Amino acid sequence: MKKKQIQKYFANEVELLHFSGELAKIIPSGTIIYLLGPLGAGKTTFTRGFLRGLAYQAKVKSPTYTLIEPYEIADKQIFHFDLYRLHDAKELEQIGIHEYFNERTICLIEWPEKGFPLLPAADLLCFIDFQDDGRKLRVEAQSERGEKILKSLY
Repeated sequence: MKKKQIQKYFANEVELLHFSGELAKIIPSGTIIYLLGPLGAGKTTFTRGFLRGLAYQAKVKSPTYTLIEPYEIADKQIFHFDLYRLHDAKELEQIGIHEYFNERTICLIEWPEKGFPLLPAADLLCFIDFQDDGRKLRVEAQSERGEKILKSLY
């Protein structure tokens, strides 16, 4: 069975922010999203748009040094992970990584490959990359929940 996916091209940051903001409005609690792509491609921008889509107005910073940035928005508990500086996945055990993943949270994870094998599987994979002067995005469902999310987008 082929997994459902969508592909988009964004000419500018505003378009990416808008898309991720609209996506946020349909993401149920319990969802895990992996954000994949090269440095500077727009993973944190995606997260900023996601949070703004839920009416979060404060500054959204990349948790590159802290690993995790928590947000409480519209009765949702969201965790933004940036594992770029992680040297060993075992370091995640020291921060109680498994406590962040449950049916009450939404987790957005940059550089998830650095957290394997300790991270749970994603519902959605979001591949962001450079294309011309803009960005291309491919979102792939990895679970039944992910399939439902993509189906409800269109």
